[in-house]
Amino acid sequence: MTVVSHHQARVLSGMRPTGRLHLGHYHGVLKNWLHLQHEYDCFFFVADWHALTTHYEDPTQIPASTREMVIDWLAAGVDPKSATIFVQSQVPEHAELHLLLSMMTPLGWLERVPTYKDQQDKLKERDLATYGFLGYPLLQSADILVYKAAQVPVGEDQVAHVELTREVARRFNHLFGREPDFALKAEDAKKKLGKKNAKLFDECKRRYQEQGDQAALEQGRALLDSQSQISQTERERLFGDLEGSGRIILPEPQALLTKASKMPGIDGQKMSKSYNNTLSLRDSPAEVEKVLRTMPTDPARVRRTDPGDPDKCPVWPFHQVYSDATVHDWVQQGCRSAGIGCLECKRPIIDAVLAELTPIQERARDYEAQPELVRQILRDGGERARAIAGETLAEVRQAMSLGIN
Repeated sequence: MTVVSHHQARVLSGMRPTGRLHLGHYHGVLKNWLHLQHEYDCFFFVADWHALTTHYEDPTQIPASTREMVIDWLAAGVDPKSATIFVQSQVPEHAELHLLLSMMTPLGWLERVPTYKDQQDKLKERDLATYGFLGYPLLQSADILVYKAAQVPVGEDQVAHVELTREVARRFNHLFGREPDFALKAEDAKKKLGKKNAKLFDECKRRYQEQGDQAALEQGRALLDSQSQISQTERERLFGDLEGSGRIILPEPQALLTKASKMPGIDGQKMSKSYNNTLSLRDSPAEVEKVLRTMPTDPARVRRTDPGDPDKCPVWPFHQVYSDATVHDWVQQGCRSAGIGCLECKRPIIDAVLAELTPIQERARDYEAQPELVRQILRDGGERARAIAGETLAEVRQAMSLGIN
């Protein structure tokens, strides 16, 4: 069985501190995190430095927003025993790696990131002509590379950011991975594989470098990942030797595509605070019921006896998230025949949302009552994150000839 190396089993994901979260966050991000934390070594962080790239003029709300958001993470089921939870600004290694990567990243790479122009167009009321805003995709790269994360959960609109990170890692390894006596050090590392595995490694290397055989490259990587007798540094040298480059100091991450959230807002649009159409994870049961009972329906149903069309009703997407096939049939038939009224149609949704939120809210109240516990979780996560990030920075500094001999 193939043994997965630590960095290959590592996932990194973060959120800007926006305060209390809503059902869109839960269905679009948090439920995925709950699944990933049991399969990978997960690092989930509050991206407070990223918040400054667009809201630098008033950062006073960041601490409170951070606390509220982390409480919602914990209440939703993100487990500090299974995942590392921390605040970005408490791990200064992110900033140092960002600085070092900025020395070798071409300006054009940042200017061509699709979201750079898109965000400027969408946020015209803000002054985004800053270095921080231009450089935020590179800070994202530093966030990922400082942990040597192999998987980054993103939606399709964020794939370009992961691709930039791959390019940055590739350029860094090309510039700084060819250490003195690399060939001799790689040969010494290969001897530790044993004769049989060393021969197989050479065969994979020859097939890949001479014939471009991608299967041979994957076979060689799997071989190296299964070798517990070599150090991580030796493994990275052999990765580089296999690929015909230098030592792989910063491994290239892969985008782990996540499904777009199907959670609609109460008006039928995407659920978003900017649309004022959200249901917070901590809205009271009375508030949840009030909002759902009064949400708009098919405008063709002016009277109870008017037939409607579920496909034109904002309530139907909620049924697609929360209801089973039997309820779907009941809604389709009852609405189109005017056999059920709109309040009847909403009742299963109200019950399902309340059932989903009840345990989350109970846990949230526990964490609200223990602010020191939340702070300790973040301190512990920050310490673990710093330890791992520090190892990467030590390698990066050495590769870039920084420090005193």
